[in-house]
Amino acid sequence: MKKALGMSFLLLVAPVAQGADIDAGKAKVATVCAACHGAAGVSVSDAIPNLAAQRAGYLEGQLKALKDGTRKNAIMNAIAAQLTADEMANVAAYFAAQPGPAAGGKSALLPNVAATHVTFPEGYKDTFVKYHTINFPATGQVRYYFANKVAVQAAKEGKTLPDGSVLFAEVYAAKLDADKKPVMGSDGFFVPDKLTGYTAMARSAGWGKDFPEMLRNEDWNYAVFTTDKQPRAGINQAECLACHKPLDKVSYTFTLDQLAAAARR
Repeated sequence: MKKALGMSFLLLVAPVAQGADIDAGKAKVATVCAACHGAAGVSVSDAIPNLAAQRAGYLEGQLKALKDGTRKNAIMNAIAAQLTADEMANVAAYFAAQPGPAAGGKSALLPNVAATHVTFPEGYKDTFVKYHTINFPATGQVRYYFANKVAVQAAKEGKTLPDGSVLFAEVYAAKLDADKKPVMGSDGFFVPDKLTGYTAMARSAGWGKDFPEMLRNEDWNYAVFTTDKQPRAGINQAECLACHKPLDKVSYTFTLDQLAAAARR
């Protein structure tokens, strides 16, 4: 048993590929990985791991597992899928060569992924179509989804969502019962209690030009708003972009089918 476990471990941390190019790894990190893990492997938030000074073989093994899907992470599966074997080796070698981070250290968000062109759609309840509702059991939330007329018309015609499209969601904490579990309404959705914020995605010509191609969702931008309709500080668009990246066949949205169905009613 110990031998089998040892063999598995050795496979996971196999030596980094010979001839890894640290400079090439640095260039790839600067354009893509830095958006979340920092230019020198010190991440931008507590929810994202630091990669500086990790063993190259371990990092390369994890990237391979993320690429082939044996390790599941929606964001990193999308990024790793686009990396070649050489690029994985180069990135791993670069991060391994960086000094370990100081306790509590964080990297600043990259300006091009922290900034968004999306603004709060005032009057959306009068002009948008409410088309979908989703329960989020893990966070105890329920979200209501709305789309503007541009997006609704395109979905109705079976077209990809064009420039000018806006998809918007109200985010509510669910009402809890005596056991602190979300209360289910007769419609099968959590009963909303308190509005906690809003999320939005929208697109317009040129909005994606400042994103690296590995992250870019054509010209879509993303935003999170507070309950007073202001952009929430510290939002990293790179996470949204990477999560939506594999959805290029459905206008980069998880709810295109529901929007199309609602548009045809």
